[in-house]
Order: sequence, then structure tokens, then C-alpha cells
Amino acid sequence: VQLQASGGGLVQAGDSLRLSCAASGLSFNSAVMGWFRRTPGKEREGVGCISNSDDTYYADSVKGRFTISRDGAKNTVYLEMNSLKLEDTAVYYCAFTTTGWGLMDFLYDRWSQGTLVTVSS
Repeated sequence: VQLQASGGGLVQAGDSLRLSCAASGLSFNSAVMGWFRRTPGKEREGVGCISNSDDTYYADSVKGRFTISRDGAKNTVYLEMNSLKLEDTAVYYCAFTTTGWGLMDFLYDRWSQGTLVTVSS
């Protein structure tokens, strides 16, 4: 049972970046997959989530700029981040749940390691 997040890096403000989260040993196709982020000194923040029927929900801070998608054949969920801002700098995590919907982190019971996204001016 493992989630592997990848794709972080250093980009400039206005750039785009795509994060990936590969799931193994999980019932991926029945799960809600979420993306979260944490900035030092702040609580973990929900970014967005996607259901097994491809419904999506986003935090207001990223709505219109970030897009979540999933590939069932690859057991992978993606976070496409466009028009990146300095305040998007954070460690990003993906998470898995089969028991809820939304961006409350207590709903999620499997977490990836983080991948760092740094947005510079």
C-alpha cells in the first residue's frame, strides 16, 4: 500500500508544473484522491480532490489554475498547476480515501511522501 508523489521542482512565477501520484496496492479506481500542501509555519491545506467518477473539487486559492485528473490504467493521479504564484510554494502530498469526499485531511488514510514545489519571482 503505497503512494508515490513526484514532479516537484523549482519554477518561476507564471510557469506550469505537473505533479504525479502513483498508487500501488490500493483500490485506486474506487478511491477519492486528494492533493494537499504544507508551507512551513502553516497547517496542511487541501488543494483539490477527484472522485472515482472524475468529479473534482478545488480550494478557492487554486480554482481556475490547478486541474486534477486521474488515469485508472496507470493508477496515477495528476495535479496540473498553471499560472503558479509565489504563495504556491509548498510541499505537496497526495492522499487516498474510500470513506469520504472533500478536503478535510482526516478523511484520508494513506499519504504519499511530499514533493517540494518552489516558485520564484
